Amino acid sequence: MALTRSSYERAVAVLESLEPRGMRPGLERTEALLDVLGNPHVGLSGALVAGTNGKGSVCAIVDSVCRAAGLRTVTLTKPHLISYCERFMVDGVAIDEEAFAGLIDDICRAADALADGVQPTAFEMLTAAGFLAARRAAPDVVICEVGLGGRLDSTNVLDAGVAVVTNVGLDHCDQLGDTVEKIAAEKAAIIKQGNSAVTGATAPALDVISVRAAEAGASLTLATWLEGRSLGAAGVTVTANFAERPLTVTAPLLGNFQIGNVATAVATCDALRRRGHRLDATSVQRGCASATWPGRMQWVAGTPSILLDGAHNLPGMEAMVASAGPLTAGRRVVTVFAVMRDKDAPGMARALAALQPAEVVVTAPDVPRATPADELAALFRPPVVAVPHTPGALETAMQAAGEDGVVVVCGSLYLVGEALAVLGNAP
Repeated sequence: MALTRSSYERAVAVLESLEPRGMRPGLERTEALLDVLGNPHVGLSGALVAGTNGKGSVCAIVDSVCRAAGLRTVTLTKPHLISYCERFMVDGVAIDEEAFAGLIDDICRAADALADGVQPTAFEMLTAAGFLAARRAAPDVVICEVGLGGRLDSTNVLDAGVAVVTNVGLDHCDQLGDTVEKIAAEKAAIIKQGNSAVTGATAPALDVISVRAAEAGASLTLATWLEGRSLGAAGVTVTANFAERPLTVTAPLLGNFQIGNVATAVATCDALRRRGHRLDATSVQRGCASATWPGRMQWVAGTPSILLDGAHNLPGMEAMVASAGPLTAGRRVVTVFAVMRDKDAPGMARALAALQPAEVVVTAPDVPRATPADELAALFRPPVVAVPHTPGALETAMQAAGEDGVVVVCGSLYLVGEALAVLGNAP
């Protein structure tokens, strides 16, 4: 009997067939596609979240808080770790494969009605699919993560009421600009007329964001905290303002950098509250306490233990290393490292060296943008081992670490996703 592909596999094949279209900045194709679909994004209320790092964490925390308050949520994030379904979360649960395939079928039919000049890319189709899924779920709150930058990212067709810029650092400089100020301007462009804007950015990015908010007649809240500290393997605790009063929350998200993300999420929840969503201090505390975000400083206990983090740029890698040090102290550390071609691989390799790994295993996830393992090996001093594929790299690192050691998997979300699949720890 001949084997046939599932509807999910066929949907993925359709998206993969569009890869030659690449990435095309601009909103016109997404707008045309959504217009055929009846503009499902119009009227959705919630938060649009941009930033160099921390976007996913902030989205996950805000989603958890809203659900703790009894609100129905749709959260749209990217990229996924293992399955495209992870990008479409309804009430904290990924849609199933049949639902995903149905969405892609609907998007393909809409795309067929468009002229050749406005045929969408794969990412634009996924953006439209997310908004269509949100419209059908009829949520109280939609939390949408921006892809690249903001101004020309396909998600920027959405005006959800709250616009968030988590922070701004140097990443994607070839597309967004070679200074923090230029990148900040791209990200701040998600702030629309009359929005409630929130940011955890600091100067000089903050100055650019403030100007954009003023131009748009938007209120701007600076996400700050009165106190914040790491609890090690238990996460972080943060005291920030909510409803004009100090509120202390604890989140089981590892890493000092999560302090800023939690504070930004609390400020975002406060902005949602001011716009009429039923959120109170108790729901914020409960939601923070139950927030999860797989593949980001995720600890998998074992022999050896494994720490996975999707830090995929220099600021993210530096933050990961600073937080991983105390967690791995006194144990033999072996790293598994991969990076995409458009990233600062030399800088990330230098940052990773501060973790003082006993051995480095470099590899390449199964995506076209991955830097070959042999090229990465030249960035590290011996001992370094190049293993072409993730399963073999993970096995090599685990053997090198020994039963009492720690394997740190980092440098790419694609790598982390493949490692989680090998470990059987799918989100």
